[in-house]
Amino acid sequence: MLAFIDFPGLDRTARFALISSSPTEAVYQLVLEGRVEVTRRYSVHAPGAPLKEGEDPYQIRHETTFRNLTEQSITLPRAAVSLGTASLVNTNDYGQYLNVGFYDGDDFIFNERGDLEGGGLLTYVGVGSRDPKPFVEQSGNVLWATVKNQFFASILSPDQPGIGIITRRIELPAFPGSTRPNIGLTGAARLDLKTLAPNGTSVFGADLYVGPKEYKRLTPLENRQDRVMQFDRYFFNRMLLSGYVSPFLLTLMHGAHSLVPNWGMAIILMTLFLKIITLPFTLAASRASKRMQKLQPHMKTIREKYKDNPQKMNQATMELFKEHKVNPMGGCIPILITIPLFVGFFAMLQSASELRFEPFLWAHDLSAPDTIAHVWGFPINIMPLLMGATMVIQMRLTPSPTTDNMQLKVMQFMPILFTIFCYNFSCSLALYSTVNGLFTIIQQLIVNKYSKDPAVVETVAKPTGGNPWKPVKNVTPKKKG
Repeated sequence: MLAFIDFPGLDRTARFALISSSPTEAVYQLVLEGRVEVTRRYSVHAPGAPLKEGEDPYQIRHETTFRNLTEQSITLPRAAVSLGTASLVNTNDYGQYLNVGFYDGDDFIFNERGDLEGGGLLTYVGVGSRDPKPFVEQSGNVLWATVKNQFFASILSPDQPGIGIITRRIELPAFPGSTRPNIGLTGAARLDLKTLAPNGTSVFGADLYVGPKEYKRLTPLENRQDRVMQFDRYFFNRMLLSGYVSPFLLTLMHGAHSLVPNWGMAIILMTLFLKIITLPFTLAASRASKRMQKLQPHMKTIREKYKDNPQKMNQATMELFKEHKVNPMGGCIPILITIPLFVGFFAMLQSASELRFEPFLWAHDLSAPDTIAHVWGFPINIMPLLMGATMVIQMRLTPSPTTDNMQLKVMQFMPILFTIFCYNFSCSLALYSTVNGLFTIIQQLIVNKYSKDPAVVETVAKPTGGNPWKPVKNVTPKKKG
């Protein structure tokens, strides 16, 4: 980190002499080709000393001073400063949070590991290359640049904005017991160094943060360095406002942790709080589903009666909803309101370094799957299985707003699909979903027992004239004895 790249004479073979040192500072010096004196100063925050605004104990202050020893102007080459290397966290990490990026004042722009891997379906039609790219260089106004993985980041904030970043892939030793390649990323910030006047000096200064991706720690730093968390990385995250919801939930989880000593218990407390504030929406959805379920026989009658006339079928259906004061979207809209909370919670838990190596019950690490054993190489994760079980029970208790056989089969398959999807995610997410499901089951049992909805009169639709829901007289002739 902080090494110069593409700077002749200042590469890894350069040897600096130690000029001075103290518990919080070290100064090195080198004379380049007898013409330029290069002084590099590194300082850290004194332990126990009060922090100033924008400072952090994980932050290093660095300054490189170039001094012209000649009577002629010297043009310094365009150089790059290394951000360091980021690797996968463990064998369960597939690199979705491993990237190199920079903030230009408006947005965080990043290069993923996959951008350098090459290959893909389009290569079979002549688009792109199947060979991995050695590096990718991207220009832009660099207020800060970073290389990061799921839980940690190094962030370089130069005093003067840089002009781009360089991303390189690097093969690291495989994890013990794994044959999967461990491909990491290394990054560098491209800089324009000032021309040295005769006997003049030029200073490159920057702050380098090297530490955990903790939102509370990164928020006070300048130029929105908290954007390195990437809560709103994907389109659906931005659409569902995860950039605002996730920080709120993370702050809420910290508040819960201040009341209990365990992060698992903090997640349970936070889940209960979220369940309480979303209770009006879930109750509304449950009541709407019960009303829709009671109307299903009448809707079936309407479909059979007007199967050859879609216009009358729609008219009769709308009259049925109006007569019984049922909103067909009443069971969906309240649930849709709670989706941003779940998506934001997922985005927050996936990069919350606070949960790393934190135990809960049988789980040794809330940020990883709660694997208790392997059967023929397959991991046995308990929490996702409990989550799937609560989803099945919850679905059996919740009234279905439809009698369509295909829709019912799809809904019955959803718990299995969701369990498979979340099986290897962090157990903290499965813990949240399981506890949320348990609270929902209790809530649904209470609703089913005490909720009283007006009975639906057995009627047959009649979309024209008078009262369309007046019972129709039975004119079928009686069978003769």
